[in-house]
Amino acid sequence: PAVLSSGTPGVGKTTLGKELASRAGLVYINVGDLAKEGELYEGFDEEYECPILDEDRVIDELEDKMNEGGVIIDYHGCDFFPERWFHIVFVLRTENSVLYDRLESRGYKGKKLQDNIQCEIFQTLYEEAMSSYREEIVHQLPSNTPEDLERNLDQIMQWIEQWMKDNN
Repeated sequence: PAVLSSGTPGVGKTTLGKELASRAGLVYINVGDLAKEGELYEGFDEEYECPILDEDRVIDELEDKMNEGGVIIDYHGCDFFPERWFHIVFVLRTENSVLYDRLESRGYKGKKLQDNIQCEIFQTLYEEAMSSYREEIVHQLPSNTPEDLERNLDQIMQWIEQWMKDNN
């Protein structure tokens, strides 16, 4: 199957994605890392002090892997990926106080910190996922504690096992 792990920076997408890939035998792809390695950028955002993703080049880069399947993609945004790519989309959600601490410890500050917290408060990425994919494939998962992580992994593994049964 092809899985998308989405959500505000700091919600635990990478931790979940890497662990899920090793448990389920999926290929884990972090779009941020992919872009860095291939320099898939189209400029620099001065305000946020970060490069601007070249979405078309990211899609070109991923197309073959997505056609093969067995992939988990990790990225905060999701509205530019082709809808046909994913069988299921998970949006991780973290309480603001927990998220604030995680982002602060990553060195986020000022506007970048505030905007990411706002993004979480207003469920921006959940709504983006709901408008980009069929609602029945989009799931929110709480991601505050190590217990949440374990529960989420168990839940997703069950879904993957079911998907394998249904599609093989």
